Amino acid sequence: EEWWRDQYHDIHDRGYKLRTRYHPSWQPSWIESGRDFFAVEDGQPSILRSTMDATRLRDGKKVMLKKVYPEEEPHELIITQLFSSQEFADDPRNHCVPLLDIIELPRNGQKLMVMPFLRPFKNPRFQTFGEFVTFFTQICEGLQFMHERNIAHRDCTANNIMFDPSEMYPQGFHPIQMDRSRDFQGRARRYTRTQRPPRYYLIDFGLSRQYGSRQALDVPLRGGDESAPEHRNTTPCNPFYTDIYYLGNLVRREFIQKYNGFEFMQDLFDEMTHIDPAKRPSIEDVMANFLHICESLSESKRCSPLVFK
Repeated sequence: EEWWRDQYHDIHDRGYKLRTRYHPSWQPSWIESGRDFFAVEDGQPSILRSTMDATRLRDGKKVMLKKVYPEEEPHELIITQLFSSQEFADDPRNHCVPLLDIIELPRNGQKLMVMPFLRPFKNPRFQTFGEFVTFFTQICEGLQFMHERNIAHRDCTANNIMFDPSEMYPQGFHPIQMDRSRDFQGRARRYTRTQRPPRYYLIDFGLSRQYGSRQALDVPLRGGDESAPEHRNTTPCNPFYTDIYYLGNLVRREFIQKYNGFEFMQDLFDEMTHIDPAKRPSIEDVMANFLHICESLSESKRCSPLVFK
């Protein structure tokens, strides 16, 4: 957090404002008030080293700043810029998080990517099967968009799928205590996913790579899901098949294992997580099979609530 405090004015000069907590002359409000530090807005710490929420000064829009680490993740900025380029930005199938701006800090040369302020895809929890259908359709669409350009995400796991909350949370919410209002004075008011369907995004392209074709082989890179069978050794494998596994395993963990009623998806997800990568379907086949499954779902099934096992 001290690093962000030290960059406060440079970031401000480039059009973005950090929370009061990170102003160099900040004095903790709880010292004078006697309240518990975690019960007040400026007592909410950021626990991630590479990202920080901010407000864009020209319009008050909440954004997320992310440090660029060229040595650790040399491809992230390049791939993020590619999918935010004029050629791809307006394609409705593009679900890669857009790059809004790049800040270069003068004193240390650190670059910060400016991206929309998003919310974890499963917070708040899904309420109906129809909401799941919308989510899975969009993420398959986004992954297919990447694969068509011979780019494997290589970490499309639960932590790297988010959604734009601007429709569901029109008055915003606090970036750390997400169930609280932005000013920390009460609960954040929201609509459901059914009332105002959000747009989902794939984020974090630090492990992503572009290849000559989708038949490429590469040494495994372990991201947020280390359970892929092909990652039990260092033998080069096809990263596009691993993306399919990640997506299938995410749905298995977050939906099939948690809720009743997902038997209609079981066969597809068994194929997506097959122990033999070569026997997994392509993302095009996943999309086609899923759309075929959806045609068989009645309206009452789509509207049915998800019930915990």
